[in-house]
Amino acid sequence: MAVTMADISKLRKLTGAGMMDCKKALEETNCDMDAAVEIIRKKGQAVAAKREDREASEGCVLSAATDDFCAIVALKCETDFVAKNEGFVALTKAILDAAVAAKAKSLDEVKALEVNGRNVADLIVEEIGKTGEKMELGAYEWLEGAGTTCYDHLGNKLSCIATFTKPVERQVGRNVAMQIASMNPISVGRDSVPADVVEKELEIAREKARQEGKKEEMLDKIAQGRLNKFYKESCLLEQEYIMDPALTIEKYLKAVDGDLTVCAFKRVNLNVD
Repeated sequence: MAVTMADISKLRKLTGAGMMDCKKALEETNCDMDAAVEIIRKKGQAVAAKREDREASEGCVLSAATDDFCAIVALKCETDFVAKNEGFVALTKAILDAAVAAKAKSLDEVKALEVNGRNVADLIVEEIGKTGEKMELGAYEWLEGAGTTCYDHLGNKLSCIATFTKPVERQVGRNVAMQIASMNPISVGRDSVPADVVEKELEIAREKARQEGKKEEMLDKIAQGRLNKFYKESCLLEQEYIMDPALTIEKYLKAVDGDLTVCAFKRVNLNVD
């Protein structure tokens, strides 16, 4: 049976594969559409197996938020060329939308989701077959809260999400998310800074003061002062607000609503600081 353009177009629509790959698959199966789809899927699996030892260091990072749930997905690939491909970005968005709709709570749960009746893991393998590059879900972060926000930095390499004590106006939430993207805080407040980080900062401060010739009995006091500076630079609520340095993030939020504050945040960063 002769392969027609209509057959090729239909197979391309079903699989997203290139025209020549579709034509070849249809020729091999005598225009059996189901069998041709299976050939293309197997090609993706074969390419995936060959690329398994390659490094996927590029990719696309996107975020989304509903009233009480927000999430970030990072789909990784080998080159920036593929990362910017319309189909690759669309696949990342489709996976993210499915994860948010299901309120997925783990990377494994995301991989098991279905998009338009197809398993996410299988869709990624099929995309590998189209591009010839290794791909993998590199990260998945989620948060639940009374108020949520999200922000994708230009270029799809950096995304942030955050939750609040109550629903928040879109622009207010976005401003806070942009702060997280720009200033990369390590925690919401000083109480949530990991103990090992605090001890490390104190030790660094003591050693620096010692090298400056400060008296031994003064080292702890000096270190504590420098730790306070570290908190102001590294804790979100204590950071200077990037849009108004006269305010901290805490003061900015209190000016909006006296009961409004940040509960948690997540930041996924691919190849940029």
